[in-house]
Amino acid sequence: MSSQRDEKVKFLGLLFDNLTEEEVIGLVLRQAGSADFFYVVTPNVDHLVQLHRHNAVEELWLSYDAADLCLCDSRILHALAKISGTDLLVVPGSDLTVHLLGRSALHRKTIAVVGGGDEIWTSLANRFPSCTWHHHLPPMGVKSNCQAQQDIIDFVEMTGADIVFFAIGAPQSELLCRRLKLRQKAKGVALCIGASLEFVTGAKRRAPQWMQKFALEWLFRLVSEPSRLWRRYLVEGPAIFWIWLRYQLSAGPHRGESDSSSTGGT
Repeated sequence: MSSQRDEKVKFLGLLFDNLTEEEVIGLVLRQAGSADFFYVVTPNVDHLVQLHRHNAVEELWLSYDAADLCLCDSRILHALAKISGTDLLVVPGSDLTVHLLGRSALHRKTIAVVGGGDEIWTSLANRFPSCTWHHHLPPMGVKSNCQAQQDIIDFVEMTGADIVFFAIGAPQSELLCRRLKLRQKAKGVALCIGASLEFVTGAKRRAPQWMQKFALEWLFRLVSEPSRLWRRYLVEGPAIFWIWLRYQLSAGPHRGESDSSSTGGT
């Protein structure tokens, strides 16, 4: 499958598509309903830490490399890239999701949601009634549940939705999207958007704009859900600075050093 791939930036081992949110929305809307399966990943600090922690698991890297769009979802990554002399645009997955759903071009499309509770799916269906909605709620522990993974694949392929929101977290969303792409039976656009639908429906509150601007959204989320997120933000997350420093001091641990290029590709 070929698709337009504009300016690209390589940073901390990943090749990011350096597009604005408006460019991304336009591309997603053009691909929606396509006979080819097109998927979007939105890596943040947690994703990069997971990738480098599981460096030997090549399938995890491949799930990001195979994505049709790889967008930076972190102002902290943006800041580190800037220090490195790289201009890496930020397209927050939560902003992308809410602005995409607000487009009239998406009305009357078929949209599938993988994950999220019934209340989130019901809220979306009520808020955007012109769309046809399908929902699949897998059990907890998808990453280690082969049957649950197959059920998700079957759901996406059978639904044939124009847009699929994967709301089951990383890295299971990205791994499943790569499998779907390799099988060549699904269609449309899949977006790996984490908790974005919870913010869209109001199930969770986003940080105030000033906190987002100063890369403090992580602090707001930590205060909001300390028991769930303390380890991610206080124990695991800081590893991103060591990962960045290693790339600064060397060519990078086997994934290549930060660089930017303007290329076309698939």
